[in-house]
Parts: sequence; structure tokens; C-alpha cells
Amino acid sequence: MSEERTNHRLMILGAGVMGVGIAALGLGSGLPVTLVDVDEARLEQARRRIRRELKLARLMGALPDGAAPGELTTTTAAKDGAAATAVIEAVTELAEVKAAALAEVSALVAPGTPVVSNTSSIPIDELAASVARPQEFLGTHFMNPPYLIPTVEVIRGRRTGDPAEAALVSLLTALGRTPLVVADSPGFVTSRVLHPMINDAIRTVREGTAPAETVDALFESGLGHRTGPLRTADLIGLDNLADSLRVLHERTGDPGCEPDQLLLDKVRAGHFGRKTGRGFYDYGGNPS
Repeated sequence: MSEERTNHRLMILGAGVMGVGIAALGLGSGLPVTLVDVDEARLEQARRRIRRELKLARLMGALPDGAAPGELTTTTAAKDGAAATAVIEAVTELAEVKAAALAEVSALVAPGTPVVSNTSSIPIDELAASVARPQEFLGTHFMNPPYLIPTVEVIRGRRTGDPAEAALVSLLTALGRTPLVVADSPGFVTSRVLHPMINDAIRTVREGTAPAETVDALFESGLGHRTGPLRTADLIGLDNLADSLRVLHERTGDPGCEPDQLLLDKVRAGHFGRKTGRGFYDYGGNPS
């Protein structure tokens, strides 16, 4: 294992889709990972999902050749990961939940440890009020699945210091990712542009202009997108998409960001996309 990798020990808060994906990326890159969640049953499920994702990532050639997998520790106590050299928070996309998790963990880790919120939309300066050392706090936006998409949006808040940014860039480099640094703003770049567009695509389906399959085909074969907006929504998670749109709507006032009723209906029915087996498409009832 390279010295670059051995210098990093990663703690991840949250064993949901993104927490599991980031953990799989870290482990597959040879880093030791402590995965923290309040629910032991969820951690057991996460261990199984991580094994599947690592197997898939290897089959797809998405991990470094010859890298011995890192050691995974799962726990319900954040203090068990206090020796980490970096923390990535990946809990649900609700500001109050993230703030509580960040407040706890930032008080546990040693000064100089970057604390990172993986968020698709919540401004970093807003969350910085909850951490012990705002100069060591910044954001990331990993795309799903993290082991397949090499680019990571890095969000620098007004109080983020240069050492914290350098430490995060070092970690992302060790993970084989390409960091692109942007300024802080609701939704940053990707979500501010993409999520309202997906919301518009959902609206066209609800209004009967075209079914989901046709909308996606037009974007894929007509505009050259790798996946259409509705398949992308299912991959993001419709619940996460709705939460992100609410953040954008509340903080920007853009009426185009108000979650469409069809999206809200699907979330209310528990149809969150690939992770539940059904969203705009049916995945056979089998969560991914």
C-alpha cells in the first residue's frame, strides 16, 4: 500500500446509500474505515451492501489494481472513530440532523482533523455554526455510486482554512478521485443546475406530455446524456431529491425548485427509486 493511503483513516457518519458507497470506495482503495450509525440493524445491512459493492467495483475495474482492502469497523458510537484523520458526514439531507451529527463528532476528533459534510444542497456556512472548529469544516458532494464517478465537488465555506482544504484534497487523491473546488451556495453547482431540471422532467410526466421512458430517451439519444433525468432521479433517491429541492426552494426562493407533486406522491408511497426497488421505474422490488 502506498504511503499516501496509509496516512489516512476515515470515519463516515451514516450507513445510508452514500455512506455505504463512500465506505466501499475507501475500503477498496486500501483505507481503514469506521462506519457509524445509530441503528445496529442498519449497520448489519450496510456490511452486506459494502461487500456487494466492493465485488461489483472490482468486476468493473473501478478500484486500484492490487490494493489490499482496508479494514472496516462498524459502530453505533462515534467515539470509536475518534482517531480518524478525516470525517465524512453522510446522514440524511436534513440540516438539523446533519448539524447534530457534526456537533458531536467535531468535539471528539483531534484538532487539525477535517470534518466534512457530504451534502447535495445545504450551504456549508449554515452547517459551520454547529462544529467546534469552523476553519476545519468543508463540504463534498460525491456522486452516486462514488466508486464509479471519479469527480467530487468540494465546497469551501467562508471560514474554511487552507490546511483543511489541502487535507481533503489529499484524501480524495488517495481515493483516486478528482476534486473540483467551488464556492459555497445552496446546491453549489451540480445540484443547483441538475435538480431543478429533474423537477421539470417530473412535471412533464405528471402533466402527460410524455412518459418517463420517452423523457429519458430524448435526453439519452437526443442530447447525449449518459442517463435520463428520471433514471438519474431513481439513482439519487426520490426522498433525497425531494429533500434537496426543499432546501433549494427555501434558500433561493426559486419556484422551479418546489418539489413537484408527483415526486412527493412517490416519496409518500415509499417508492424512493433503486434503493427500494421502485421509483419512476420498477426494479423488480429488489433494492440495489
